[in-house]
Amino acid sequence: MIPRSRAPFYLAVMLLILAGLSLAVIRHVQMGVPWLPGKQQPVWLVEARIDFDAWNEPVSVNLNIPDQPPGFYTLTEQAASPGYGFAITEHQGDRRAEWTIRNANGPQTLYFKTRLIPDSYAQDAPLEPGTIEPSDVFLEEPEATAAKALLQQAEALSSNPASLARELIKLLTSQTPDQNTRLLLSQASLPVTLVELLNSAGIPARIADGLKLEDARRQQTLEPWLQVHDGDRWLTFNPRTGAQGVPDDVLLWRQTQGPLLDLVGGSGSRVHFSMLRQTLPALQILRSEAKDRSFGSFSLYQLPVEQQSMFRMLLLLPLGALVVCLMRILVGIKTSGTFMPVLIAVAFVQTSLLPGLAAFISVVTLGLMMRGYLSSLNLLLVSRISALIILVLFITVGISIVGYQMGFSTGMTVTFFPMVILAWTIERMSILWEEEGAHEVLIQGAGSLLVAILAYLVMRSPLAEHLSFNFPELHLVVLGIILLLGQYTGYKLTELRRFAPMKGYQ
Repeated sequence: MIPRSRAPFYLAVMLLILAGLSLAVIRHVQMGVPWLPGKQQPVWLVEARIDFDAWNEPVSVNLNIPDQPPGFYTLTEQAASPGYGFAITEHQGDRRAEWTIRNANGPQTLYFKTRLIPDSYAQDAPLEPGTIEPSDVFLEEPEATAAKALLQQAEALSSNPASLARELIKLLTSQTPDQNTRLLLSQASLPVTLVELLNSAGIPARIADGLKLEDARRQQTLEPWLQVHDGDRWLTFNPRTGAQGVPDDVLLWRQTQGPLLDLVGGSGSRVHFSMLRQTLPALQILRSEAKDRSFGSFSLYQLPVEQQSMFRMLLLLPLGALVVCLMRILVGIKTSGTFMPVLIAVAFVQTSLLPGLAAFISVVTLGLMMRGYLSSLNLLLVSRISALIILVLFITVGISIVGYQMGFSTGMTVTFFPMVILAWTIERMSILWEEEGAHEVLIQGAGSLLVAILAYLVMRSPLAEHLSFNFPELHLVVLGIILLLGQYTGYKLTELRRFAPMKGYQ
């Protein structure tokens, strides 16, 4: 039974851990941050090629380009058009790539490239405020009578715009079409006929152009898709099968009423598409799109690179602190100072393990020798520590110079050791030597190095570096675990050996 006074504490810790895990899951879902380092993300490179003949006069080319296509997130857009001016314009949701040149003659080729990543959270069409009016349709007889008959037949089996669209597709794609269906399809294509019928029924409908994505395909053309407005958003249908929704391998290139391509100053225009499937590190993609994603304002990738590097190191400290708590509270290893091993581990991260160990042992050994001489001078504590800091600085400089002359470039990074911490460590070990003897100094010094090495191994693991920087809210979980460890009052592992003889008396 948990004591009543501790119940709020355990509740607060559980809420802390739950908050950290929940925020991490939200970051993963909203921003697509991978749980594991090294994850690769598929990327589609789609290229539109425009060919035409110029008339030896000013040329203007306008190509409709994707605008928030369902199921995809646009990563980059660029044009390859030597000699042409280029700009991307947008008017009432109609995004267009525009090329212009003062004078051009003969065959011309322009390229537009876009890189897109599949985005499973962008499948639903966005809500559109306001009222969407159906387009005016004028049908002459006998097409008007045939259209009216088909609509009456489909409306009897439907209850909303989506079901009406499906029923019309069934009627127009039937294996045994009636005379009304044959008459309408003889005058226009299947998608155009569907759009005319739905607009005649007072339901806004339009044709969207989709591109089927297949790796390493060239000279592809767009296929028509049907879009119907249900009062809130545009719904997409396959006019050939009646299936609702956009398949994962289809990119809706155009979703507006305007033409795909406008050309002024030339003729014989043709548009073909090529595509290539690539893979990129998921974190590289995340850095480029973080500011555009929800929850992206709370990403460390928004900070300058210099500050990112600083936080990448600082966010490893809680993991080192957790290792120290585990080793001191549960295992019972003695260390020189409470969290000095964490600072030593940070220095190891910057210098690498073996050079860091060599530098630490060398500095502390020489420092203890000099501390013995300072002790014989009977200096005050403040003066002794200040003098020791200066001596430690000279020692590290000397080690760096000697290491450089011997060809060890890692010796130059010894200066990353915190001078004040080293000085206090030497002072503490010297006092311990005088009070407890050399044996206790060796035990605590070895314990400090052991815990520092374990903390270094944890902090340098790719998973720890990835999670600590990309999911900083997980440190709330670390905090909760440390608080729980603070309530532990049982035996330490090192104490089990001391109490082992008591088993014979039980």
